[in-house]
Amino acid sequence: QVQLVESGGGLVQPGGSLRLSCAASGSIFRIYAMGWYHQAPGKQRELVASITSGGSTNYADSVKGRFTISRDKNTVYLQMNSLKVEDTAVYYCNTNAAAYSSGIATHYWGQGTQVTVSS
Repeated sequence: QVQLVESGGGLVQPGGSLRLSCAASGSIFRIYAMGWYHQAPGKQRELVASITSGGSTNYADSVKGRFTISRDKNTVYLQMNSLKVEDTAVYYCNTNAAAYSSGIATHYWGQGTQVTVSS
C-alpha cells in the first residue's frame, strides 16, 4: 500500500503565497506521476497540476503562471503564488504508483488540506 500525507494548507490573504507538501510512503515499487487536485464546495474535484516521473508538468489554465509543481523523490510540492479567492478549496495530493504487493499502477489519495484565500 501507498500512503500520502499532506501539509501546508491554511488561511492567506489574496495575493499571498502558500506551499503545499505531500510525502508518499509505504511499500512503493514505482511512482509514475504525482499531482494536486482541488475541490471547492459544491463542485467536482479538478486537476490543479501534475508531474510525471520524467519531470513533465501539466497545469490547469486557471493556475498557469501562478502555481509551480515540483518533486523530490517521493515528495511533491505545490508552490502557490498570487493566490485568489477562487483558489479556496480542499487540496488533495494524488499519486499513480505501483506497490510491491501488486505491481499494478493504482491511484492513491491524500486526506486533503484546506486552503482558504480571504481578506
